[in-house]
Amino acid sequence: MAWHEHREKRLRQSKLRRTRNVARKTAVKKAVKAVRAAAATGDVTGAAAKVRTATTLLAKAAKTGTLHKNTAARRISRVAKAANKAATKAK
Repeated sequence: MAWHEHREKRLRQSKLRRTRNVARKTAVKKAVKAVRAAAATGDVTGAAAKVRTATTLLAKAAKTGTLHKNTAARRISRVAKAANKAATKAK
């Protein structure tokens, strides 16, 4: 346990950041999973809408430092690629 006030504050800040980061990562994972599920079932319009949501969440996670920017970019690319593949398969 922290003995000094500044260490106690640091501990509080760390816990708050960790809570936010875990929540953001969970939201990102759920959004990506939803896109992949929609693409797998062939729901093109649903997949397109879910790609926008996932892209927004990934960009926000990268902006706030929860995810590295290249990691977010890679995941956005893969999600878009999966949705586009489902769209071409449906045609």
